[in-house]
Amino acid sequence: MLKPPYYPIIYVRGYAGTQDAVEDTVATPYMGFNLGSTKYRQTSAGNIEPHVFESPLIRLMKDHLYQDAFHDGQILPQGPVSSKSIWIFRYYDVVSKDLGTGERKEIEFHAEKLRQFILHVRSATGQDSNKDFRVYLVAHSMGGLVCRCYLQNKDIPDLEGKPPKDWKKKGVDKLFTYATPHGGIEFRKGFGWLEGLRDFLAINNADAFGEKRMREILSLDKNLPLHSLNNRFPAKRVFCLVGTNSQDYGIAKKVVGPKSDGLVRIENAYVKESARAYTFRSHSGAYGIVNSESGYRNLERFLFGDTQVKVNLETLTIQMPGKEKNLSATYDIESIVSIRGLPIPVNKRTKDTFSSSFRSSGALKGERTHLFTSFLLKTARLNKRKQSLGFSIHFKILPLYHQGKKFLPDRHYEGQTIFDDRLIIEVSRGGDDHFKVRYGWGSNNLNATKNLEFKIDKNNLSTAVIQLNQKRPVNLTAAIRFEVSAWN
Repeated sequence: MLKPPYYPIIYVRGYAGTQDAVEDTVATPYMGFNLGSTKYRQTSAGNIEPHVFESPLIRLMKDHLYQDAFHDGQILPQGPVSSKSIWIFRYYDVVSKDLGTGERKEIEFHAEKLRQFILHVRSATGQDSNKDFRVYLVAHSMGGLVCRCYLQNKDIPDLEGKPPKDWKKKGVDKLFTYATPHGGIEFRKGFGWLEGLRDFLAINNADAFGEKRMREILSLDKNLPLHSLNNRFPAKRVFCLVGTNSQDYGIAKKVVGPKSDGLVRIENAYVKESARAYTFRSHSGAYGIVNSESGYRNLERFLFGDTQVKVNLETLTIQMPGKEKNLSATYDIESIVSIRGLPIPVNKRTKDTFSSSFRSSGALKGERTHLFTSFLLKTARLNKRKQSLGFSIHFKILPLYHQGKKFLPDRHYEGQTIFDDRLIIEVSRGGDDHFKVRYGWGSNNLNATKNLEFKIDKNNLSTAVIQLNQKRPVNLTAAIRFEVSAWN
């Protein structure tokens, strides 16, 4: 029987724009999930040394003892295959001239084939009689739209061949997406005509990234945003990894522009109300988002973690400087999340990558700003002597002031950094999902010394608030709200 959280993993690759790209894709067994990367990294001693990331496929095999599903050269092995297995949904085989008809298929066609593929995985892993059968879907780029089409298109049945009503009947436990254009692919100012041409010509199904076609694929009416799941799958069971490097992705970066991963804009790369993280990686390639240490660390914690932590910034008020008239401000709220023992941040939202939380002074006080959702994995602790799970959040608030002038052009200027500190958190979990949390600010010490008092609501959600009061350089008050719950 299946033992959660270790369900079969199905990888769904991204878009292949040309026939040559299709043939290159089907010529490889793992369709990119096996690719890694080697980059230079500065060590704590100041030395520059190459760092090898072995690929998500290899790391899942090494760290969590998964095995690939291929057997004796069979693309669809009949089994028996371990439930703790990784499968590649090779939906481009049918498009290949070597392995299929060479004709492009619509996303709805591939989504129905994904349903059949999940049925095959259930059978090959000996789970035909298991009503609680589940898989994890891990998708890159357009692969995420194939998964969403399967999960939310009203015309694609569940595993029993019945109209989809209960998401659990789809056999999917969680969805993790790398750089999926959940809100479509848009071009920068001046290139909008290219979007219209793309959607009109629909060459190689490229119109699937435009609004009209996406609404058909995802069964969304005009009143719902493209990144809505329309209540057909729980958003809390979706994690979206968002790339912020717009400079490393070929010619497409010219028409998409900054505030993107080179192809997908940052604001279009996540599902509404889903957990998400930001990483300085481009859409694809050797140094793309799939081949990243931060991507893997978020993936394993989302799939297998035992604790979920949500952090929101609330009731933020900031005093305006001086007595200048007609002065207003906007703020970049940066947050960098690091987990104790890991060499890289798992979430990095900064102004220079256009991924910070951007807020106006008028919207701050009554608005809850979601900073991040992270997952902690006790078995992945690098410091085995500590039973607690430790992480830190580096907060920074950067202002940009605007002063209106009657007869002169308005003035815009950057102000002094308003807030810059690191919050240290230690989470311990006891019986009955009881959490003990300690915290401390880096400006005082580097240890978590204060107890955080939690309240448990009727949904068994533990919540606590850290009140922030600062006098210098400007008066600032805020509440940092933590929601901690058991995961898996």
